Parts: sequence; structure tokens; C-alpha cells
Amino acid sequence: MSLGRSMRHGAGWLFIGNAGNQVLTFLFGIVLARLLVPEDFGLLITIQVFTGLAGFMAGGGMGQALVRAKEASQQDYDIVFTLQLIVGVLIYTGFFVAAPWIADWYNTPLYIDLLRVSALSFIFRPFVNLPGSVLYRAMRYRAQTYAKLIALLVSSIVSIAMAYSGHGVWSLIIGGVVGSLTSMMTLIPLAKWRPGFSLDLRRGRDIARYGFLVSLTDILGYLRNQSSVFILSRTLGPASVGLYNKSESMARMPHSFITGSVYQVLFRAMAAEQDNPDKCRYLFYRSVTLVAVYTTPFYIGFLWLSEPLIRGLYGAKWIEAAAPLFILAFAWPFWLLDNLSGAVLAAKNWLDREVWVQASTLFISCLALIVGLTHGIVGVAYAVLTVSVYSGVYMHWLAVRCLDARWADFVRALIPAAILNLALACTLALASKSLSAGVHAHDLLYVAVMASIGIVIYAACFLYLPIHALQAEQYRWKIKLRLSVSPIGRPL
Repeated sequence: MSLGRSMRHGAGWLFIGNAGNQVLTFLFGIVLARLLVPEDFGLLITIQVFTGLAGFMAGGGMGQALVRAKEASQQDYDIVFTLQLIVGVLIYTGFFVAAPWIADWYNTPLYIDLLRVSALSFIFRPFVNLPGSVLYRAMRYRAQTYAKLIALLVSSIVSIAMAYSGHGVWSLIIGGVVGSLTSMMTLIPLAKWRPGFSLDLRRGRDIARYGFLVSLTDILGYLRNQSSVFILSRTLGPASVGLYNKSESMARMPHSFITGSVYQVLFRAMAAEQDNPDKCRYLFYRSVTLVAVYTTPFYIGFLWLSEPLIRGLYGAKWIEAAAPLFILAFAWPFWLLDNLSGAVLAAKNWLDREVWVQASTLFISCLALIVGLTHGIVGVAYAVLTVSVYSGVYMHWLAVRCLDARWADFVRALIPAAILNLALACTLALASKSLSAGVHAHDLLYVAVMASIGIVIYAACFLYLPIHALQAEQYRWKIKLRLSVSPIGRPL
């Protein structure tokens, strides 16, 4: 199978997995949002600020080092497993000891038990990371998808059952631990991996160096993304954290399941072609074009439907999350720049440069959030948008230098998405004015009608507008949909 077909096949399975994961998380989230209150989610999210940060330390980025390496022996996997297990035990011990201090900091004694139980996942994490790396390196994306969906289903069912029984925030904590155990029991047999121990420090140093840069970059990025949660939880309280998180998680959903899928495949493909700059440039900008075309319509929809969507899905108690969702929709182009440029830097081993981007972005994030906080969660959303612009532009500037490309290449890559989404925006504007007051009065009906109109118009424009850069995609979709086509040259 050619590299192009491998990328498409892999991205397809990762898209199915990520899309399925996001859709199921979204649906289960609706159920949990109606069974629980915003404070329950705020407690969990505050816990995750600490456990999420420690998670990057537990992985150490060494799994990605194994995936990027041209060769990886069984001993390499044993070294990584041994190091991750040692770090995981140390992290759990640290949380067990520090839990009372964190609870005192937030003046919430419940955090002691929540942290100690939630941190159990660090003991299981090496048994999840290593078989996951085996599958990722072998490009077995179908198996990864299977394991991810099984774990999500099991953990969500446990959470909903416990929430229905009145266990509050514990339903979310226990569901997460059960999800980790399920992932472990699913991935190990799929990867046919068995744990082994090795402390070859010389070889371990080589792996750890790349892994350290990955971890440092991820940690700085995570701190940047979670700084809003930390500041909100200390100022406006758990309810505001829950409301803002609901809007941000919805805003990032299309980005996560589409761009996230392409990132993994693009990183693996560019790592394999890291000595071929022309191929890397093509893979990068082709990925930008396709991700923009498939993802941007979701954000056009958020601009029109944020309020009825939030109110209709989650209920009136969540309506304050609508305004941040509207604002964050404008951050999408810069999330695209940031994410795919990151794949370039990781594959070409420019992570040392990315560290400086993340460090400066974290500093700017804190300043912007402090300023925006005076306007509540709306001000926080504007702060996140501002920082996203800075980070996206900076990351793409590095990618352009790394690939010896030009900014004009990026502009050309976005032209197909710009044409299609301009048509979509005009259509939604006309449709909204044409719908009756009765349709406008029912949130979910209004969302369903507007979404249906948007899907039909966007699909028609995508399939039949004469956009040269999309000829290959148009041809493939027409074949799949059994529409009348005229043959063109087969694409990569």
C-alpha cells in the first residue's frame, strides 16, 4: 500500500475512532449533565488540572519516541515500560501525600479522597501506553479505535449508573478509573505485548532525551489550556468552571476528532519521510486543505446555533455557556495552525523550538486570563481566543522554516475551505430569516432544520463546485455515493 493510501486508510480509522469517541462522549455527557449539576463537573475538572499535568510526566513522551524511531527493539519497549512504571508509582505516592494540602488550598475536604482514588490510574498507565505505542508504530489504527471505543462505553455506562444512583462527582471519578482498567485489558491482547523490565541506562538516555522534549512541550501546552480552569476555580468557583468547560469542550470537539486524527497519521508519515522535504511539504499542506474543508462548517454552525444548541441539549441551567462557545468558534483556524504545525516539528525533531512557543504562550495566557477574568467566563473566552491567535501564527512560522515553505502555500491551502464556507454562511443567514417563529421557538427543532439545510448545501457545493484542489476528494465521494463522474487522474 502506498504512503498516500496508508495515510488515508489510517486517518479514516482514526477519524472513526475519534468521531465515535467524541459523539459518544457528547451523548453520554448530555445524560450526565442532566443527572449531575455544574459543581460536580467543576470538582472533576479541578482534579484533572493536577492529574492531567502529572499524566504527561508519567508518559514522559517516550512512547512517541518509540513511534518516531526508525527502529525499535523489544529492549527499547522494556526500558520505557520500566521507567514509566517507576514514575507512575512515584506520582501516585506524591498525590496520596499531597491530597490534604490540595484540599486545604481549595477549602474542600472532599478533594482528599477524590485525588487519591483518581490517581490510581497512574499505576495502570504503563500497561496502556506501551501496547498503545506498539499499535501506533505498526499503524494498526483499527485496533486502536476498537480499544478506545470499548473503554469509553464501559466507563460511561458505569458513570451514568452511579450518577443515576445519586453518587454525584464520584460517578465521574470511578468511571475514569474503570476506563483505564478497560483500556489495559483491551490493548494488551490486541498488541500481543507482554511487560518486560530493563534498566539499560545508556539506551534509556537516548529514548528519554526525545521523550523529555515531548513531555516538556505537552506540559507547557497543558498548563496553557488548563490555566483558565485553575484561575476560574480559585476566583469564580466550580460552577463557572463547569459552565466554561462545557462551552470549550464543545468548541474543541470537531477539532479534536478531525484534526487530532490527521495529526497522528501526519506525524507518523512525516517521521517515515523525514529525509524527503518535498514530500513533507506536500503532506503538510494537503492535510491543511482537507482538515479545513471537513472541519470549518462545524464552526460556522456554532456561530449561528450556539445559544439554541446549548439550551436545547443541556437545559436552561447551562445557557451561560453559549456566549463562550460563540467566541471560541473564531479560534478554530488558529487551532488548526497550531496542531498540524506541531506534527511537523515533532516529526522533524524541532521540539526544542516548540518549547519556547509553549513557554511564551503560557505566560501570555496567564496575563490575558487575569485581564479577561473581570468579564467572567466571556472574558476568559476572549483571552483564550487571543492566545490561540498568537500560538497558531508562531507555530506555523516555525513549520514554514522547518519545511523551507512559504506563507502563500498556507493561504492557497485554505482557499477551498474559504469558498465552501462562505457559501454555507450565506445560506444559513438566509435560512434563519426565512424560518417561521414557531421553528425558532423550539431550540432543537431549529438546530435540526438549520443543520439539515447546511449539510445539503455544503455537500452540494463540495461535490459540484469546480474547485481544482478538491477534484480528487470530489471524485472519491462521487464514487462512494454512486454519483455520475468523469474519470480524472488518481490522486495520492
